[in-house]
Order: sequence, then structure tokens, then C-alpha cells
Amino acid sequence: MPGYEEQWWRALAVFRAFSVLYAAALYAFALDDYRHVTPGWLVLAGLGGWTALTFAWYRRPSWRRWPLLSADLLVAAAAIVATRPLQLEAAVERGAQTLPVFWVTAPVIAWALVYGWAAALPAAGVIGLANVAERGAVTAPLLHNTVLVLVAGALVGYVCDLARRSERRLASLLREQAAAAERDRLARVVHDGVLQVLTYVSRRGRELGGDAAELAGLAAEQEVALRALITAAPAGSSRRTDLGALLLARATPRVSVAVPPAPVRLPSSVAREVDAAVAATLDNVERHAGPDASAYVLLDDDGDGVTVLVRDTGAGFAPGRLAEAAAEGRLGVARSVVGRLEALGGTAVVVGRPGDGVEVTLRLPRRAAVGADRSAP
Repeated sequence: MPGYEEQWWRALAVFRAFSVLYAAALYAFALDDYRHVTPGWLVLAGLGGWTALTFAWYRRPSWRRWPLLSADLLVAAAAIVATRPLQLEAAVERGAQTLPVFWVTAPVIAWALVYGWAAALPAAGVIGLANVAERGAVTAPLLHNTVLVLVAGALVGYVCDLARRSERRLASLLREQAAAAERDRLARVVHDGVLQVLTYVSRRGRELGGDAAELAGLAAEQEVALRALITAAPAGSSRRTDLGALLLARATPRVSVAVPPAPVRLPSSVAREVDAAVAATLDNVERHAGPDASAYVLLDDDGDGVTVLVRDTGAGFAPGRLAEAAAEGRLGVARSVVGRLEALGGTAVVVGRPGDGVEVTLRLPRRAAVGADRSAP
């Protein structure tokens, strides 16, 4: 099915054909106004031939450029000027119609379709000058006709531009819907298979302890990352998500979550990444803080940015322990928490003290959140 723009060009071709036939009919009824009849028919035949040629040429988008548009406009102006030497002086004085009548509106509309409604102004000006040359003076009917040509061209160009933007917007929405549907399908597949396996490996590894516990930790990290991937909004989406609602879903008997009463809306892809960083932090609490430890999640929005504080009542860790873990290749905190926030343009500060739990502060400026959403691949 042709797009809006192609339909406009088809309508313009129909308008050209109708208007040249209308001009020939008017000429046939006004032969008494002309001193030379045969040349008038030749002019109209030329307009008919040009109409047929433009129907073929304008069907090619690559030909819709200023050279052809200029030639089209010059043909219209020439047909107007050719009327004067053929008409009787009395017909000119009483303001008889020119040979092309309103066929001259078509080239003005063509300019507006290609270069926007503003292009109708100079195109209509060329038609107006041709009318002045044909009449030999500026008259009220001449100004009236020129304004009508201008308004018709500008209006069609403006409506076509609106339709063009609407078509692009609709295509973008359809792509987003298709991407969301595919993402939902993949999420179901992953949830029913991979995520369940990772959850089982994580739980069973902790029960076995030893080297299996290390594998359990890696499985838990990958589970968090995969959940964030399949629940994130599609790239380029303009939707926004309440970060508070995402964090409240993390509440358990051992995890307390406090959020502001008003929604804390961020670009969906950014909100999901912050939520994933919190999930990774809570996973570390479950694995390392001890069986009796509890955790607290506090979300704050000060207008300039959002801050998420995650604190637990566990065993904590000795100074330098994070650096040692990174040197040993255990990059859970560095990759899943700190790395995520830095990638968004924010910061993550992890503070631990032996016997006094761990405190993780995630800070994301709103300006950085917008930039991170726009730069998403």
C-alpha cells in the first residue's frame, strides 16, 4: 500500500489531468475572445503533453527535485504569458481567464510537497509575475488569484508534512510494539528455562558450600543480569518507569524498602539498571551477611538526582576486602553494582566495617539518566 506522500502525488496527477481538460472546455466555449484560435489549441495540447510527462516523471522519487520542479513552473508561466498575444484586447480588459486557468496551481503544489509549505510562496510569486506580464498591470482579480494559488499550495504542503511526520511516528510505534512483543516472547522462554536453572544452581550451591558456593554466587550474578536484560524497555523507548515500584518488589521479610510517596520516574532502561544494581547488592547480602542479617533499602529523590541507600546488619568485611576480591577475579560488586552505575553516569560507594554490616550508596544525577537512555544501543 503506498504511503501518504505517494497518494498525494497521485492526487496531484489527477488534479493536473482534470484541470487541463477543464481549461480545454472553457477555451472551447470562449473562442470568440481569441483572435488566433489554433495557437490556443496548440498551447493546451502542450499542457496536456506536459501533464502526461510529469505523471511519469513524478512517479520516481529521485526526480522530485528542483530542476524538474523549476521546469514545471516555467511551463505554467509560459502558458499564462502566451495567452496575451492570442486574446482580443476587449477580453483582456474585462479580465477573461488565461489559457491554463487553475492548472498553474499544480506546479506550486509540487514545490510545497517536496520542500514544505514555505516553498509555495516563491512558486506562487512566479505565477503572480506571469499574470502581471500577461495583463500588463496589477489588478485586484490578479492579486486574488495569486493569493488563492499561494494558499492552496501552502495548505497542501502543510497537510502533507503533517501526514509525513505521522507516518514516521506510526512506523516507529509499530517497530516498538514488535520489539516489545519479541522481548516478551524471549522473556517467557528464558524464564521457563535458563532462569529456573540458574536459580536452582544458586540455591543448591549454597546448600553444598565449598567450591559449589562460589559457583552459586556466579549463577546468582548471571540471574540478576539476565533478569535486568529481559525486563528492560526496548532501546529508544520513550516510556518511563517508577523506580520506587521496582524497588518495592524487592521487599521480603528480611528486606525493608522505603520509597517517597510520589513516583520516582526515570527512563525505563535506566530504572531497570538501577534496580538490577540493587538486586545484585541484596544478593551479596544474602550470600555473605549471615543467616540472621536483615537489609534496608531507602530511595530518595532530591530533584537533581536519585539516591538509593542499601544497608545490612551483617558481618561486614575488613578494609581492602573488595580490592582483594577483585584481584582474585571475583568481580561481583565491581561489575554488577559499581560498573552498572558508572555506565549510567552515576556513582556507587561501598563501605564495610567488620561486625557492622555494609552500606552501599548509589547516586544517579537526572541529567546523566537522560543521557544514558539516549546513548543506549
